Amino acid sequence: MIIIHLDVALTLAVAAIMLAVGEYIKNRVGILSRYFIPTPVIGGIVFSLIALGGYMSDLFMFGIDGTMRDYLLLAFFTTIGFSASFELLKKGGVAVALFLGCALVLVVVENIVGAFLAKGLGVSPLIGLAAGSISLTGGHGTAAAFGPLLEEAGAIGALPAAIAAATYGLVAGCVIGGPVGSLLMRRHGIRGRAFTSDLETADPALGEKTEHIKSDDSILKATMLLVIAIGIGTVLVNALAAVNITIPAYLGPMFVAAIIRNIIDWRQWNMPEREFEVVGNVSLAFFLILALMSMKLWEMAAVAGPLTIILVVQTAIMFAFAYFVTYRVMGRDYDAAVIAAGHCGFGMGATPNAMANMEAFTRVNGPSFKAFFVIPLVGSLFIDFFNAITITSFIGFFS
Repeated sequence: MIIIHLDVALTLAVAAIMLAVGEYIKNRVGILSRYFIPTPVIGGIVFSLIALGGYMSDLFMFGIDGTMRDYLLLAFFTTIGFSASFELLKKGGVAVALFLGCALVLVVVENIVGAFLAKGLGVSPLIGLAAGSISLTGGHGTAAAFGPLLEEAGAIGALPAAIAAATYGLVAGCVIGGPVGSLLMRRHGIRGRAFTSDLETADPALGEKTEHIKSDDSILKATMLLVIAIGIGTVLVNALAAVNITIPAYLGPMFVAAIIRNIIDWRQWNMPEREFEVVGNVSLAFFLILALMSMKLWEMAAVAGPLTIILVVQTAIMFAFAYFVTYRVMGRDYDAAVIAAGHCGFGMGATPNAMANMEAFTRVNGPSFKAFFVIPLVGSLFIDFFNAITITSFIGFFS
């Protein structure tokens, strides 16, 4: 078998090509556009199917460089940090608490469903936990962290099961997000939020406005602030790690960016809002397609039987939870529909998946600054902490 190694440059080039392929397919397959399936998901799945064909025929495999994927994730969350002003926090505080409550309830539900379904199917409940909030709400990072702990507790094969479940969730969360939002809008007669003009978008609920890029100087300013925030934030993360305090790598840059943003607001300096939005969207698109390009579909196929059944049930529960619970708790309006669509990606994959769902949805139906503030804040600052506590409790109970 030939191993096709893609360095950083080639990996990004292939990713760009697959983004174009995904856009081409989306524009020609009506159901994909109708349900707002993100372009990176389409292109990434196509690449993964090509990789699967090479593996099954024993002809070739791809070696994907993950360096830029990690940096793109930092860049994306740093742009989110630049959107976190105290003014938005005041307006979104209650919504943040409500969504955190929804997310925590879902964490518990995912673990209960996974553990008891596994037990009913004749396998260790710990394998069920691997297909619970460890891999779904937690994503690949949490799966890699807790998989070995599950194996130490007696669940043989829990690590690959968790990784496979996280990979499945990455795709499934994006696939069901658009349908949830569109069904909510049709069922409840919700109208999208109109864009104010071709040059700007506005959200009446928060009274915010984002203008298009103004000049090359503003692009340079945004890039400088972004890189500075990533650098300082990385130093902060490493310093905390040196004293045995571990936080996600993207949290430091996001926190620093938030501080810079509020200093700019305090000093009433110009803020390159639209520039950060563009950088964030590009970073998200490339991060997501790189993550999907790294999928090994044959590993998912190898984890059959009970794990597959559990994941299918979890997908149905996520759909129902977002439709019946998240939407109602978050206010039964357009913003709530956007958050429900995002919760599918959040609850089955990761915060970037939620952002991809909402970006695709709002691109057609109009902006929702509330949704884009609430979900990343909960995903970055709260959910990992509470998820880890919940997972530890479930592991202790079923060990």
